[in-house]
Amino acid sequence: MKTLAPSSTLAVQARAKALRASGVDVISFGAGEPDFDTPERIKRAAVAALQRGQTKYTEVGGIAELRAAVCAKFKRDNDLDYEPADVLVSVGAKHTLYNLAVALLDPGDEVLVPSPFWVSYPEQARLVGAVPVPVPTEEATGFDLDPDRLRAAVTPRTKLVVVNSPNNPTGAVFSREALEAVGRLAVERGLWIVSDECYEALTFGGRHVSIAQLAPEIKARTVVVNTCSKTYAMTGWRIGFAAGPRVLIRAMTDVQSQVTSNPSSIAQWAAVEALSGPQDDVAAMAAEFDRRRALIVEGLNALPGVRCVMPRGAFYAFPNVSGLFGRRTPGEGRKLGGSADVTEFLLEQARVAVVPGVDFGSDAHVRLSYATSAEQIREGLARMGAALRTLT
Repeated sequence: MKTLAPSSTLAVQARAKALRASGVDVISFGAGEPDFDTPERIKRAAVAALQRGQTKYTEVGGIAELRAAVCAKFKRDNDLDYEPADVLVSVGAKHTLYNLAVALLDPGDEVLVPSPFWVSYPEQARLVGAVPVPVPTEEATGFDLDPDRLRAAVTPRTKLVVVNSPNNPTGAVFSREALEAVGRLAVERGLWIVSDECYEALTFGGRHVSIAQLAPEIKARTVVVNTCSKTYAMTGWRIGFAAGPRVLIRAMTDVQSQVTSNPSSIAQWAAVEALSGPQDDVAAMAAEFDRRRALIVEGLNALPGVRCVMPRGAFYAFPNVSGLFGRRTPGEGRKLGGSADVTEFLLEQARVAVVPGVDFGSDAHVRLSYATSAEQIREGLARMGAALRTLT
């Protein structure tokens, strides 16, 4: 536990909330959740479940209706065939991923994690005694997967490869060619793949490709993880799900049975409606995120000492701020030496909260979520620009 790092994204969010509560006007780009409300049709389904008395324990792995809806979603959106016995519903995708870590990883096993990475992947591996192995991606490629580097990182202890597309924090959407190469590597070397596709609905400029779609033998070694949180603005409902080889799903379900039992019964019935009902609200939210994406990237690239590649998915921008390193703050003349220094400076001088990239595996970057209004984005960028122009 002494080696475990707390979630930096949640820490930034909490600090921004605390400052606001004390009367400080802070604009936060830290939150990893949509700013939209959960669609009314989903809320109504939850109310109806309450009125029907659906308030008891359910099957550990989720009600039959929801597991069937998950299977239908995978067929509709990804052309993937699963049966309900191949599905596990958990208390959010983070819980799903931890179930997988406990069920699959032994102490000393190595997990290949393309970097930059979501902060919880390496920490969950460490919690079960496994060893996360960061594998760099390049900003020049839009942070696409690098199959050659992944292949070079494989050792006899390698058991699992993490694939996260669209990516948190970079917004990268991995190319089909790179996914195919990683899939072939997994089959060839007997590795497992966990494909975190939580931002699937926020794929801009093309259709989402799941690595499990690419070949039956790749699907047989892949656990696909998704969630209602991002697609349907249901972060607080805590419903995530996984589909994959039945023997592994059964083991993950056994782990869950001894830790949380079932997810909230009411949230499960809301998720049935989310996945099975009309999907118009999903398209509307994605279109608005797309507009904000263009706004924030243009604004970031106009800031002195900052450059930002265009993200192709999710709702994050991951600007390079290394051009600010070595500059000095006004007053005390403190030198900026890394992403944590830049983050602290922006919070103190601009009253803008961003997340340091060092926690995602790249100290040259910071992460901004554009899951906030266009007005807040413009005001935040203006504040950042004014503060950065005070550096010497």
